Amino acid sequence: MRHGTQHADLASKELDTALRGGPFHVALRAAIAARGLPLQRVQHHLSRHGVKVGVTSLSYWQQGARRPQRPESLRAVRALEEILKLPEESLIRLLAETDEGTAAQRPAARSYRSRMEASGVLDRLRAELGWSLDGGLHALGHHERVRVGARRELAGRESHHIVRAHRDGADRFVAVHHGDPGCAPDRMTVHALENCRTGRVRWDQDTGVLVAELLFGTRLRSGDTFLFRYGVEDGTAGPSREYLRDFTFPGGQYALQVRFDADALPARCHRFTQHSAAAPRSGRQELPLSGVHRSVHLVEPRVRPGIIGIGWDWG
Repeated sequence: MRHGTQHADLASKELDTALRGGPFHVALRAAIAARGLPLQRVQHHLSRHGVKVGVTSLSYWQQGARRPQRPESLRAVRALEEILKLPEESLIRLLAETDEGTAAQRPAARSYRSRMEASGVLDRLRAELGWSLDGGLHALGHHERVRVGARRELAGRESHHIVRAHRDGADRFVAVHHGDPGCAPDRMTVHALENCRTGRVRWDQDTGVLVAELLFGTRLRSGDTFLFRYGVEDGTAGPSREYLRDFTFPGGQYALQVRFDADALPARCHRFTQHSAAAPRSGRQELPLSGVHRSVHLVEPRVRPGIIGIGWDWG
């Protein structure tokens, strides 16, 4: 009995050390060993949390041969923290630190495949809300303010739109929010801030896409202009490294401002463009960080179809 107690104490000590210093796979292996669970039981517990992960994947994760990266895998890591009775965010934090340490060795942008998956999901969610093309609205101006929090996470954003109706009867707008990998769109909140109210909200857990209906409360006639403002509270994913906006149609002015928490300032910031999700990035330009406002911004006088964004490095 004493031998068993000593073994448990040693496993607990190894776990405490691994959770403090990592890396992720060592901490995961120590946690599983400390709880005395075979991988088949861990897989069973995960399935009861609604997460499907193979025993082979779990084995690779604890060996360091592979790392959880897909949204489903990151949800599994959060579930493992509960199953293995670990402090909240303990494994996610180690995984994020590993990400930062290997950032220079991997692409900073999301893969083309993940972007295409999100695009297909977005089309489906918009169709569920009866939204097609541009909803009868032409964009005259769009100003976005993005907040990055103290944990380096995408904390939220606020959008101010100026639109003109090009057909009679336009009475709403469908907003789109793409969370960072590992986000939880079911925990995000949409706020109607000015000249609108929130209608139906839909999301997809795997891709982190959320769409929300913003109702104007009036039907516009062709040629009428309208201003409205809304916000999305996020903060559900790990460290963020970029924010981008995909434009399907040409429009008016677009301004993007990214503001950082005083405890999480980036080493460098830059703007970029892409003609499409499949095209290489171009137009890279360094952006100076304002010391007073802790923010960077870009202004595009007239947008064209394509992608505009701001990226940053944590150093």
